[in-house]
Amino acid sequence: MDGEGRAALPWLMLEWLGGPVRRGALVVLSTGAIAAGVVMEALHPANWRRRTLRQELRRSLRQSVAGGFGTVVVTAALVGFGMVHQAVSWLAYAGQEGLTGRILVTVLVREVAPVLVGLILLGRSGTVTVVEFGETKASGQLGVLEVQGLDPFTLLVLPRVVAMAVAGFTLGVIFLAVAVGVGFLTGQLLGATQASFAELLSNLLTATAVADFVLFAVKLVLAGGLVAVVCAITGMSSTRAETPSHLLPRGFVRGLLAILGSSAALSVATA
Repeated sequence: MDGEGRAALPWLMLEWLGGPVRRGALVVLSTGAIAAGVVMEALHPANWRRRTLRQELRRSLRQSVAGGFGTVVVTAALVGFGMVHQAVSWLAYAGQEGLTGRILVTVLVREVAPVLVGLILLGRSGTVTVVEFGETKASGQLGVLEVQGLDPFTLLVLPRVVAMAVAGFTLGVIFLAVAVGVGFLTGQLLGATQASFAELLSNLLTATAVADFVLFAVKLVLAGGLVAVVCAITGMSSTRAETPSHLLPRGFVRGLLAILGSSAALSVATA
């Protein structure tokens, strides 16, 4: 290697190390900026008077809730069979059924349900958002909207984020209900517990503080909203040369990090 190559080596190493950090920081800052913009615009009543915005919101809600409903029910049933049933069975065997509610709240309500619902939304609706927004950017439709005097952020991003945030909460409640119900029925059928469903539900509600309900709702809404924001950024920042095979893995990894990062941060903050 000549002298010029050796002189350039430190700069190449700096780019190799700093490039991913710079791009990651840009995504984080963009996510925060768009999320703040969504909150501000969503609270503006004049935006929701537009028919096109309401239509896009309804379409996104149908896509998110209906698209993820079946997967949520199946996943919740498996979690109920594997987690809730095991917790009820072993605690009943140890004579500690009074701890069932606290354990389910700590593990299922606070941690497992929000993360799994977020992942389902990412796989079912987030990938669709990446592809749709990528095609919109590649086809030049964003420029056409701007020429027509329409704001792409208000018309496309805002209803998608609001819809997926609502879908996150809705699917999360369904997930929790199915998981608890399947876990209890499995325990009853296998003779692992003699407690009634009313007793299990009372135990669960008694162990759930107001802060747990709030954290559960915030995590679900935040997971759905962040998935929509991150996937929208991934699609709209693409180039013409990038195909869905390039965009989908990138959007999935970013969405996964957003779900896990936000969940972990909220758990630590409320511990």
